[in-house]
Amino acid sequence: MSTVTRASRRDFLKIAGTTAGGLFIGFNWFSCDSPKVEVLSTEEILSQAKNFSSYLSISPTGDVVIYSPNPELGQNIKTSFPMVVAEELDADWEKVRVVQANLDTEKYDRQLTGGSGAMPHSWERLRTAGATAKYVLVAAAAKTWNVPAEEITVEKGIISHKGSGKSGHFGEFVASAATMTAPEQLTFKDKKDFKIIGTPVKNVDAKEMYTGQPLYGLDFYREGMLHAMIQRAPFGMKIKSVDDAAARAVTGVQEVVTFGNSVAVVGSSTWPLMKAKKLLRIEYEPEGKVESSADHDRIFKELLASGKAEVRRKDGNVDAAFKNAAKVVSAEYQCPFLAHSPMEPENFFAHVKGDKCELIGPTQTPDRARQSAAQILGIPAENITVEITRLGGGFGRRLRADYVEEAVEVSRAMNAPVKVTWSREDELTGGAYRPAVRYKFEAALDESGNMTAYKLRGVGMNAGNTTREHNFPSGAVDNVLIESVNYESSITTNAWRAPITNFLAYAEQSFLDEVALEAGKDPVQFRLDLLQRAKTNPVGELGYDVDRMIGVVQAAKEKSNWGKNPNVKQGFSVYFSHRSYVAQVADIAMEGGTPTLKKITAVTDCGMVINPIGANHQVRGGIVDGMGHAMYGNLTFENGVPKQKNYDTYRLIRMKEVPEIETHFLTTDFDPTGLGEPALPPTGGSIANAIFAATGRRLRSQPFIEQKEFSDIKLDIRRA
Repeated sequence: MSTVTRASRRDFLKIAGTTAGGLFIGFNWFSCDSPKVEVLSTEEILSQAKNFSSYLSISPTGDVVIYSPNPELGQNIKTSFPMVVAEELDADWEKVRVVQANLDTEKYDRQLTGGSGAMPHSWERLRTAGATAKYVLVAAAAKTWNVPAEEITVEKGIISHKGSGKSGHFGEFVASAATMTAPEQLTFKDKKDFKIIGTPVKNVDAKEMYTGQPLYGLDFYREGMLHAMIQRAPFGMKIKSVDDAAARAVTGVQEVVTFGNSVAVVGSSTWPLMKAKKLLRIEYEPEGKVESSADHDRIFKELLASGKAEVRRKDGNVDAAFKNAAKVVSAEYQCPFLAHSPMEPENFFAHVKGDKCELIGPTQTPDRARQSAAQILGIPAENITVEITRLGGGFGRRLRADYVEEAVEVSRAMNAPVKVTWSREDELTGGAYRPAVRYKFEAALDESGNMTAYKLRGVGMNAGNTTREHNFPSGAVDNVLIESVNYESSITTNAWRAPITNFLAYAEQSFLDEVALEAGKDPVQFRLDLLQRAKTNPVGELGYDVDRMIGVVQAAKEKSNWGKNPNVKQGFSVYFSHRSYVAQVADIAMEGGTPTLKKITAVTDCGMVINPIGANHQVRGGIVDGMGHAMYGNLTFENGVPKQKNYDTYRLIRMKEVPEIETHFLTTDFDPTGLGEPALPPTGGSIANAIFAATGRRLRSQPFIEQKEFSDIKLDIRRA
């Protein structure tokens, strides 16, 4: 049966006056009073690319242009969004063109990319846009042919009436469609009838990426613009004095600009600016806490033991349960600060022109960029335009607008268009990082090995709430105490792919394996028993769907042949984050006395899969990212300055270190949920648990390669 929208007329399109040309469907993602359709030529629509709303357009030739509002940073949203619109429209995908939308807060209520929330938020809105366009086109054809609309079918952009044998493409009906009124309710297609959704569709920018066409912010160039590179103060420090004489003497440098705690060298190209920046002589003085990694280690120990904690969850009587326990298991886990390390370092173009400003570049939050610029310049936000380029990665780093603010400051000072570009060293030393966190876990077991109580305390550096208190195993244990302590550090932190859960999942899943071992139970069955308890007799609030989590656990157990090969040691992990469920199994075999990571099997429940190609890439990418940072990533500080300044000292995973990855997706009827982040959190836990199974060494801190337990383990990688 088809799904019927139950929203009011205000959620649909406005239908207004028309002119000659193609059909323009303007879709207001907030609310509006009535549907709207304008007739414009494709050329006219494309020429207005800087001030459009979310819409699709259909030319008289039958070609369809679909605009994708959310920034594209590799999560495939620029392909999957239009697929949803085209599905409900019954368009011919071969005749669909996709264009990146610019910022327009009057039309979009979530024009950002972060938290794996774009598709869950937009799913019904996208379907509505396509279904509404199809409705008015069918109504136009029915009127033209004088036949009932119910007898008309649409397939691949062709409208047909079987009884009369008449047919025509979309473009033939655009003029008449503009006179039609959209209904208050629309009938969506039955999901079993989808022809585009669920099929492998290539990335719409693939050809441009392969051939090196200008898509990214670093590619942007405008005749006459200046370039700027910036030296930023160490964390906790401020500028005391600046000697820029040597920098100014470099050929190609036009000016040196100081603003806030930053010094910008400005000129005609980046190469002389990189040289000049190194010649700046800047003296700093403390402005607050100037911290080193040794300070953080001390702070973690103090706050974990006696810090004033915020109680995030309390079920039952935890003290009594631990007092009466037959066995108590405890462990501490710690992770370091991490850089985001997108392939494309930060960059942005700004042109301040009196009381107006033009912004162009890679941002996950275009409205934050605009609001920040408006605050700096003291002008209305509506006087600022933001054009979004494709992003060469983000992972949460480009949720911030600091690099946009820099471009605005320098453009204002120079009274000229300016592009700010960060070097790789800038990215690692002047950025905002994943918070460092330390956890202490405790579990109480009865004589039968059942977990009767669970305690977690987390301490984070500018992490806010270090827990996800309603996630598993909460709800499956009678007595639970979860606490969080936040330390305000001078080191700036930021959302980092799968915020908090990127390490919490590893720590929780590793600890649950420790508890299962002490209970004398199989790690997978131990989790299934807890989940069954949460299903039949839950305790307190559940922040996850028990059946969906059981589903991925059982599927991963089956797909990985869990416990069936005596020559393979396996580690299990499962986690729920960003509305999706992922279970993973890592396989390690001993080859010549060396533990060899052979394979990672992942099972994902992300609801309906829009594009299998994109979904597969997201899961694989999340696993590679999760493995790389668990194994190798570490950022340490000395007097407010990162010690790792480039990839020679900040270790990233290498292609030869990626094992075989096998992905599976559960077929469910749930609407699509997030996929950019959920595959990362379980990865560290599955690998660490497999290493323990193979070597008896428990890894409780990251990166693994720097732990003494790992010092004499030569983990090898074997790819199929």
